Amino acid sequence: MTVPPSGLDPDDPWRRPDSGDGSSSQGGVPDQIPGRAASGGAGSYGGPPPTTAPPPGWRPPVHLQPAPPRHLPAQDMTGLDAQEQRAQRVTWIVGAVAGAVLVVLTCLLCTRLLF
Repeated sequence: MTVPPSGLDPDDPWRRPDSGDGSSSQGGVPDQIPGRAASGGAGSYGGPPPTTAPPPGWRPPVHLQPAPPRHLPAQDMTGLDAQEQRAQRVTWIVGAVAGAVLVVLTCLLCTRLLF
């Protein structure tokens, strides 16, 4: 952490630099209202262009109306549970077979290294 020199305000590093035209923003009051152009300054920001409201009938006409949403069929919860249990059994069986194959391969590799 740096210590400011004695006699200076600790907020001096955070103040805006002087603009060169004699105006200063000391005292916490800004020189200009944000978004407004500086009077007479060349190259200053003039703000966004003015906006105009669209005419009342600016939207295109709608010729086709979408179909109403369809009703979904009722769900068979007991059938869904049975299918989920079958899928879980298949997953466990495939995992067990893969694990057994890996154990056999590991045993074969270890026996090759020992003998």
